[in-house]
Formats: sequence, C-alpha cells, structure tokens
Amino acid sequence: MFHPLRVAEIERLTDDAVAVTFQVPPELRTTFRHVPGQHIALRRTVDGREIRRTYSICTPATDDPTLRVGIRLVEDGEFSTYALKELAVGDTVDVMAPAGRFVLEPRPGHFVGIVGGSGITPVLSIVATLLARRPDARFCLVRSDRTAASTMFLEEVADLKDRFPERFQLVSVLSREDQQSGLPSGRLDEERLRALLPALLPVASVDGWYLCGPYGLVQAAERALRALQVPRNRIHEEIFHISEPAPGEAAFADAASTDPAVTDPAFASPAVVGGPASLPGSPASLRTPAHSTVTATLDGRAGSWPVLDGEPLLETVLRNRADAPYACKGGVCGTCRAFLVTGEVRMDRNYALEDEEVASGYVLACQSHPVTEEVELDFDR
Repeated sequence: MFHPLRVAEIERLTDDAVAVTFQVPPELRTTFRHVPGQHIALRRTVDGREIRRTYSICTPATDDPTLRVGIRLVEDGEFSTYALKELAVGDTVDVMAPAGRFVLEPRPGHFVGIVGGSGITPVLSIVATLLARRPDARFCLVRSDRTAASTMFLEEVADLKDRFPERFQLVSVLSREDQQSGLPSGRLDEERLRALLPALLPVASVDGWYLCGPYGLVQAAERALRALQVPRNRIHEEIFHISEPAPGEAAFADAASTDPAVTDPAFASPAVVGGPASLPGSPASLRTPAHSTVTATLDGRAGSWPVLDGEPLLETVLRNRADAPYACKGGVCGTCRAFLVTGEVRMDRNYALEDEEVASGYVLACQSHPVTEEVELDFDR
C-alpha cells in the first residue's frame, strides 16, 4: 500500500546524487518505522503509466522515523532524472511502507560491510543504528567509489568515525583516482579482496558480512569470502545494479551505482522451484504448459486466473489484482516475494532471496513462470 508523503528536504550529495527526506505524519509513524537496511518503493504516474523505483533508507532506525533515501542519477533513468531535476520541497510522492530482508537487528558482535557506490545507503543505516544502540558491537566498512567527488554520504560516514573511533573502522578505495593516503586506487575484485580482508581483520571471527552495490562487486566479495572459508549463512547481499535490464523492465537501475569497473554481465541461471506438494523439478519440466492457472492469496482474499503465454506470474496477478506488491520487476528488490503452496515454477532470476528462503518454498513472482498446469501462490506468508 502506498501513502502520499510530502518532500521535506532535498540535499545535493554529489554532482549526480541527492538525498531526499520525506515528512512522516504522526498517524503513519508506526507504518514507516524501519529495520536498519530496509528500503522503500516510490511511485509516480506519467501520462497514465506507473513508474516504481526502490531506494534504501539511509537514516538510523528510531521510534520517530526520519525517512531519507539517497538517489543517484542513472542515464535515461526515469525516476532518478525526475528526482534530481524536477522534484522539489513541498511536492508529494507516493511511498510504500519499508520492506526488505537485507537487515541487521542491533546485537553484540563484529560486523563488516563491503559496499560500492550507492550501496552505502542501507549499510549507513545499519552502521549508525548498530553503533548507537550496542556499545558491545564493532563495524568495519570497506567502501569502493569512483572518485572522491562521486562519494555519497562522506560527512555522515566521517561523523560516525569521529563518534565511535574505537568501534568503527573505515577503509576507502577509489577505482579511478589516486588517494594521498590509504589503499592504492583500483577496483575491488576477488583477488584483491582475498588479500585485503585477512590483513584488515580476523575474518573467521566476524559475525556478519553485508555486501551491497553493483552485481560484479557483490559477487566478487562473496567469492572472496567463500575462498576464505566464511560460512554462507554469515554473508548477506543486496544488489544495486545489473548491467542488463530484466525483460520489459529496468532492474532496480535508478538506485544503482553505474561504475562499469564494478559491473558484471553474468546472471543467475533459471531455476525450477517446487511447492510442498510437487515433484522435484527436472530439465523436461522447464517447458511451460500450454494452459496454466495461478491461484493467489493476497490480503486474505484468493482468486484464480489463466496465465497468458510467456507471462510472469506477477503480471497475471496484476491484471486481476492491482494491489499485488512489486517494485523493480527485475528480481532484485524482493517486494513480490510469495510462498509457492503447490505446483512448480521456473524462476528466471533471483538476486533477492536467500538460498534458505528458496529451499523453504519462496519465489519472486516477477521472475516466475509456471511449469505445471496449476500453481498456487500466497503473498501473505
């Protein structure tokens, strides 16, 4: 559900990025109370066409929420161009309640963030909340940016370093500019991270790793951590940019860093996911049946509809239920997450669900195509 919120402040962060703060009225403070790391979806309508984009909340999580997001300009990005060139204080934007599972509830321990470009936004909220609430927690932030001038939230990160000098470690790398001190310039690839991380901190004793940014950086960091014997359940990921759009939709691009030095053309392979009552998927079952029906439960109401040829299940549901949840339609944000009750689906991409969620039966409706004649989804679980 979207709520109209007034723009309270627009702050220029860099030449191509702004921070937008929304005014949350008292009656919606509970609705917009967020967990550190969550995001919100923004909506506008242009010539009768709805545009949705998802942006991470960068402010600490408090009982009286301040809703602030960072938006970087993307070439031909419909929402980011509007936000940087037209949006003004006093304007109203439709905003969905916070969502997302790239989160860290404040707890004791040693945590690390590896971020690229605007991937700093959710991690900034995570770090600020964690250090303020837990004196028994530490955080190391490894961030990669193109140049110093393109680095978002410089002052906010510097303030954290001043406030928590004993518990906050900052390592900055520029891919296109030399620094007077610190690490040499260049991209953070797998080889470099495998050498850098053990030199910075005791890798084996880190309680949680938070990777956020362009696909190439996140995948390089994951491979480096796995090579360093980090258990998969300690690694948490959020993708901010994929170098190709999903079919028919830009994949989360308006929230992205577009640094070509850290993007990657690779994609997750299609996967067959079966509901509890289905048989395991097989290569033959990748074929879409001639006639399929999807049954979907949403806000306690269920309905069944035929799936058009080649149509993702989310589109089928949207044709009949305009309130079906979605944001990016690129398999990145996870807003359309649903439980597969029965049947099998082919999921083209998945950059939002953890392996454990998929194993438990959750799918992304925007990326799911029916493999069996009947499929049942539950958006309420």
